Amino acid sequence: MPQTTPTLPVYLDYAATTPVDDRVAAVMQRYLTVDQLYANPASRSHMLGWQAEQVVEQARRQVADAIGADPREIVWTSGATEADNLALTGFMRANRERGMHLVTSTIEHKAVVDTAHALEAEGFEVTWITPGGDGRVTPEQLRDAMRDDTALVSLMTVNNELGSVNDIAALADVAHEFGAALHTDAAQAIGRVPLDVGAQDIDLMSLSGHKAYGPKGVGALYVKRHPDIRVEALIHGGGHERGMRSGTLPTHQIAGMGEAFALMVQQGEADQAHIAALGERFLDGLAQLDDVHRNAASEASLPNIINVAFGGVDGESLLMALRDVAVSTGSACNSASVEPSYVLLGVGVPRRLALSSLRFSFGRFTTAADVDHAVGVLQHAVTGLRG
Repeated sequence: MPQTTPTLPVYLDYAATTPVDDRVAAVMQRYLTVDQLYANPASRSHMLGWQAEQVVEQARRQVADAIGADPREIVWTSGATEADNLALTGFMRANRERGMHLVTSTIEHKAVVDTAHALEAEGFEVTWITPGGDGRVTPEQLRDAMRDDTALVSLMTVNNELGSVNDIAALADVAHEFGAALHTDAAQAIGRVPLDVGAQDIDLMSLSGHKAYGPKGVGALYVKRHPDIRVEALIHGGGHERGMRSGTLPTHQIAGMGEAFALMVQQGEADQAHIAALGERFLDGLAQLDDVHRNAASEASLPNIINVAFGGVDGESLLMALRDVAVSTGSACNSASVEPSYVLLGVGVPRRLALSSLRFSFGRFTTAADVDHAVGVLQHAVTGLRG
């Protein structure tokens, strides 16, 4: 009998990861095999190494251009998680004399939350800001949390579970009033909100390849070139990346991230218009169901992430009923837990609703047919589970 290709679920989990754009994959393919440019970009003794280095530096410029930075301010990492670790731990250790106090929020990505807890175990002090019900930290909240010994503030640009957007420029102003540096995890932000590290006065910024239609396993940390912004390396051996992150650079992944970021700059506005229309279509479909609540919604929320609570329905049971729709009960890093999302609880969502919440996220390749199918399956599943 002829084999048939199984039908893939409709994918509405773009906040967890995005598919690699075909144009990005085509660029990556140039730097892998024996008849291509596969040399180590740190090999300075032959032309192949120099050419590989040129590829890396072109990608560095593409990433820098996407955020208004100097290419020399981009440090390659294995992803935004490593970039967050390097930003927090590397900065706090390198600036002990400046202060032992860090300010962050209770709904940051686990890469920031867990790193902050690890710093507490090292003797640093952390103040945890609880955002408002819209998932945002206000400048007034930050000002109340600041101290004379605050060295660093770390607040994300776009929340990965809620789509809420912080006013990073205003928060940076407050941090700098107190002589502290400002770090932001912008993994979900590239191509979706304006980013300009100069205009927003950002000191450190974490970036991810796979949230922007690039490959997994590569990211970057923007580190402002300024005498007051010092970062201690966490990975040693070779002194790569201006001594801040050693390790042989993966040319193909870096080239892919560079191309992905260039494409996000070129078509981010068109992507967001497409996604906004899909988000409205999705919410219109859900309006036919009773007792449905969008968590932490505000005018500042991005349309690509919609977190919804379905009253009277267990989230895990609903997830099982949506076998042909790929969605999340929270952030992907927390999906193995049966506990409600700490992010939802952190913005005041009642526990019963937090347990009945799902995150739907849309992207460049989502279609209206995908949304209509998901809405139909949801309507059927919720009605059936409510009995």
